[in-house]
Amino acid sequence: MNFSDFRVVIPVIISFSVCVILCPLLIPFLKKLKFGQFIREEGPQSHLKKSGTPTMGGIVIVLSISITSLIYIKDYRNIVPVLFATIGFGIIGFMDDYIKVVMKRSMGLRAWQKLLAQILVTAILGYYLVNFTDVGTAMLIPFSGGKYLDVSYLFVPIFLVTVLGTVNGSNFTDGLDGLESSVTVLIATFFTVVAIGVKSDISPITGAVAGSLLAFLLYNVYPAKVFMGDTGSLALGGFVAATAYMLQMPLFILIVALVYLVEILSVMIQVSYFKLTGGKRIFKMAPIHHHFELMGWSETRVVAVFSIITTILCLVALMGIN
Repeated sequence: MNFSDFRVVIPVIISFSVCVILCPLLIPFLKKLKFGQFIREEGPQSHLKKSGTPTMGGIVIVLSISITSLIYIKDYRNIVPVLFATIGFGIIGFMDDYIKVVMKRSMGLRAWQKLLAQILVTAILGYYLVNFTDVGTAMLIPFSGGKYLDVSYLFVPIFLVTVLGTVNGSNFTDGLDGLESSVTVLIATFFTVVAIGVKSDISPITGAVAGSLLAFLLYNVYPAKVFMGDTGSLALGGFVAATAYMLQMPLFILIVALVYLVEILSVMIQVSYFKLTGGKRIFKMAPIHHHFELMGWSETRVVAVFSIITTILCLVALMGIN
């Protein structure tokens, strides 16, 4: 690494600046339009006071990432699939938020509609990766000394499960002030370090994501002035999945984004156990961050612990690259 590598700081600063400028403009606008968050009554009682807090702040995150990426995209063509995934899943999230907030349908998009849209974006992303990039079907095995596993014909089903799992895991993680932002800024920083180290030309967009989230956290930490909504959480999940594949590191998602995995598994386990036992629960509430809240943890403690765990996991993943 030499000093020229630190040019990646520039997209971080650009994206941070765009987000810092846009947030104070968007928040009053969202309040004026009454785009407030709907809070479930069966959730933690402490969350009821958040009802009406502006949501759909993910619009600013996606805009910051997009504006910064467009500055670099001419010379960094591998940004294209990552930006596509970020915007594509962000649009699905926006549609879901719009239906919830504007049309007052609390469940948003129907489950089949959301899944179908996610599969469509995933299919386009997979087609692009296979036909217009050098990614191939091999993936780096953590702690293997640089060995790769070629999944060959299993690429499609593995890709589908990985992308959809990551996107929805990110979505479930977004439930506490600053949680999704804090966890994902660490993952974005990890990918930025790796991109610089392997001289991948996706570092401008990984840096842009880190910068936008650092800025968004100024308004999203407890007590949050704005929520990112599904617009932001789905976009960030798409970013993580696409970036991992561009670096041939999807297996590393299991390490750096373990919080995503635990969140989505907690929901799947809770729902399955509830149906099998006729109403019994394993967790006090799912996703699992609410379980810890109902055990007496403060919201800020949950965010801090999950962020610390993600930091350690990112450091472990760095050791597992070679």
